[in-house]
Amino acid sequence: MTDPEAAHAHWLHTARELADDLATDAVEREQAGKTPHDEVERLREAGLLTLLAGTEHGGGGSDWRTAYAVVRTIAAADGAIGRLLGSHYFLSAGARFFAPPAVAARVERESAAGRWCWGGGIASREAPLTLTPAGDGYLLDGHHSGVTGAAVADRLLVRAARSGTGEPLAVLADPAHPGVGYRTDGETFGQRLAAVGGVDFDAVPVAAGDVFGSLSADEGVLSPFAGLAAPVARLVSAHFCLGVAEGLLAEAREYNRPGGPTQDPYLVSCYGELAVLARSASALAGQAVDALTRGLSRGEDLDDDECAEITVLASVAEAAATRAAQEITTRALDVIGTRAAAQRHGLDRFWRDTRTHTLREPVAHRLREVGDYFLNGAHPAFALP
Repeated sequence: MTDPEAAHAHWLHTARELADDLATDAVEREQAGKTPHDEVERLREAGLLTLLAGTEHGGGGSDWRTAYAVVRTIAAADGAIGRLLGSHYFLSAGARFFAPPAVAARVERESAAGRWCWGGGIASREAPLTLTPAGDGYLLDGHHSGVTGAAVADRLLVRAARSGTGEPLAVLADPAHPGVGYRTDGETFGQRLAAVGGVDFDAVPVAAGDVFGSLSADEGVLSPFAGLAAPVARLVSAHFCLGVAEGLLAEAREYNRPGGPTQDPYLVSCYGELAVLARSASALAGQAVDALTRGLSRGEDLDDDECAEITVLASVAEAAATRAAQEITTRALDVIGTRAAAQRHGLDRFWRDTRTHTLREPVAHRLREVGDYFLNGAHPAFALP
């Protein structure tokens, strides 16, 4: 499909159909909390796992604007699956930012051919695994907690420190190897179907070509283009939050209009406020996506100032979406009233999914970046969520 707008419409239609399917039993699946093997298969069969891979590599050939819209649509129906898909998109694109072009092309071809679901985590706050040279490749050891998609992924992208130097690297690992062990980190009150857990690595072999490159935040190590990985990830977070917030607003509206339009002044004013929050955050996210799209199109011609501006815009969007989601998923339950407490409705899952996410990604860090840039012109340090 060569027309970008037609492709965008096609993937959104596909996402809406899948979202409608997920919504039919979202409450029951969330309360059961089973490992989402079936949900991942639905994503795979719909073609959504290969959406970002180039058509020349057997993928959907779409862009981040479409990927974010798909994440938002899925998250509105099922927050945990939206989180899982958003993480997959970011991690599956990791080679584009951190690996040489030939490696990135090879990995994308293999991923598209196998319709891989990607899991993992390369956040700087995570204690890195250890990567030790062995023969023509490496051995990966250690424990990685909070791995998204750990129980369902076909490949894991993780952060590892090179033995001897401590340099942080993005490393691709195959979870099917017997040296990889999955364990739950304990039950979470939200995002129960995101398959988050801990992974143990015991002398897991890694080919030299599966060590993508540095994740160092030291000045001058990463190119400005590689630095765009940070705003790409921030906007996954923003669209997840927007999707969950919009999903609850849509359900709440139906609860408050059982017999048609209402003129209750309290309800009307409250929904007006919540709609302003959602639309304001959505507009900021749209501005950030537009800036990111322009930055990505510049490739290696992108400079540090442009990267910093895009990163700050993404932080603004994430902060606004986070606050909107927190406010909406709290106040929408208030306006529904006591019915919101009924377990059979499962409306609390929107609040729990949001709060679980915002505990992992505190808005205070984004506000500090934005404030330092506004006041002092300071470029945000490279940091991945």
